[in-house]
Amino acid sequence: MTEIHPNQRVTVLADAQNLYHTAQSVYSRNIDYSSLLKKATQDRELTRAIAYVIQADSPDEESFFDALTDIGFETKIKELKTFGDGTKKADWDVGMCIDAVTLASRADTIVLCTGDGDFARLVTHLRHEGVRVEVMGFQESSADELVAACDEFIDLSERTETFLL
Repeated sequence: MTEIHPNQRVTVLADAQNLYHTAQSVYSRNIDYSSLLKKATQDRELTRAIAYVIQADSPDEESFFDALTDIGFETKIKELKTFGDGTKKADWDVGMCIDAVTLASRADTIVLCTGDGDFARLVTHLRHEGVRVEVMGFQESSADELVAACDEFIDLSERTETFLL
């Protein structure tokens, strides 16, 4: 496992939908993205921070997207798709994976802010490429295989006073 040091280049990729659903369903609160980014970087050199969000035409989403930008996140926005049978879908799994693999050569550490087990294989790949991978998520909704695959798991549930609004 690679140790943390001040000259590390860090890329932060935040799965906003995953974080939002756990924060709402378990705590009925929202994520403090400023605190999340501060902890993710830990005084290391931030190369890029991307928040993957879904546009669902809800009343406050534009101000939320603007706030993410003000904090230091680049936002990647995907529209919520509604299918003929009424089901809705929008996720960023493939987009996050492509970005992580593409950005890995410019980062010493990639911090994935998610608990989605679909990213376990990505974590294994990145580590094989020599990139340190940290995961920030809520223990109660983070997949065991994701937690086991990363170099460090930061449990947001342990410090809800810091990571939730």
